[in-house]
Amino acid sequence: MNIFGIGLPEMGLIMVVALLIFGPKKLPEIGRSVGKAVRGFQEASNEFQSEFKREAEQIEEAVKSSAELETKHLQAAKSEKEAAGSSPMT
Repeated sequence: MNIFGIGLPEMGLIMVVALLIFGPKKLPEIGRSVGKAVRGFQEASNEFQSEFKREAEQIEEAVKSSAELETKHLQAAKSEKEAAGSSPMT
């Protein structure tokens, strides 16, 4: 088991030190606080990712529609040029 680059022996040492510093009565309260903080961070991270994906999709759609319009304009200009070039000169 490896969480945040910390293995099981390191995690055990951290728990023993925390137990000595805070005592057995405070540890559950601290654990809940840390759990809530981690959960909040994960929710914020997920929200950021979904917002980023949504913005990227909107940009992609805008680029696609812009490219399609540019292609249509080029084709129209080419058609106009061909039409002007094939008209008889008097």
